[in-house]
Amino acid sequence: MNARRLEQQITFILEIDKLKKVLRQTVLTDSSRQENSVEHSWHIAVMALCLVEYAKDGPVDLLRVVSMLLIHDLVEIDAGDTYCYDGEGTKDQRKRELRAADRIFNLLPADQAAQIRTLWDEFEAGTTPEARFAAALDRLQPLLHNYSTNGIMWRTHGIEKGQVVARNDPIDDGAPDLWAFAAYLIDDAVEKGILAE
Repeated sequence: MNARRLEQQITFILEIDKLKKVLRQTVLTDSSRQENSVEHSWHIAVMALCLVEYAKDGPVDLLRVVSMLLIHDLVEIDAGDTYCYDGEGTKDQRKRELRAADRIFNLLPADQAAQIRTLWDEFEAGTTPEARFAAALDRLQPLLHNYSTNGIMWRTHGIEKGQVVARNDPIDDGAPDLWAFAAYLIDDAVEKGILAE
């Protein structure tokens, strides 16, 4: 056993527990509280298992998709969660997240740090079928929550249909059938009065 390697791995494992404290601007479907980033990551990882048949460029490497979904928000430990409709907060988001990725992933032994960073970079670049599908699910999950909670957070932040369409349109790049479903939900939300036109 390599004691130094194990120590680095345990340090990383304990560090990522901090993601449980990062609250998102998404409410649980029962409207009881905001979800945290770990719950979000777990939820979309399970979504990937259930919805993989809808990947645009399938078949995709499901393990790679799930791995990206489980690690893509680890940077929020340092960078915090940036609300997707916060124009001011998104200005320096990339810089904050890159700095966080450098620190957090490098807690691991070099080979594992490189492996995790490669997955994170792939998700961020969005150029592979796996990354596009993962990103589609990352957009769809909060939309499902907003729709299921009668638009609590949309209404709280004064979000309108055009913003939701622009934010979620990339679902089409990774899963066109899921985008058709998302577009239906958006239109239905407007019709029900839970999303402003």
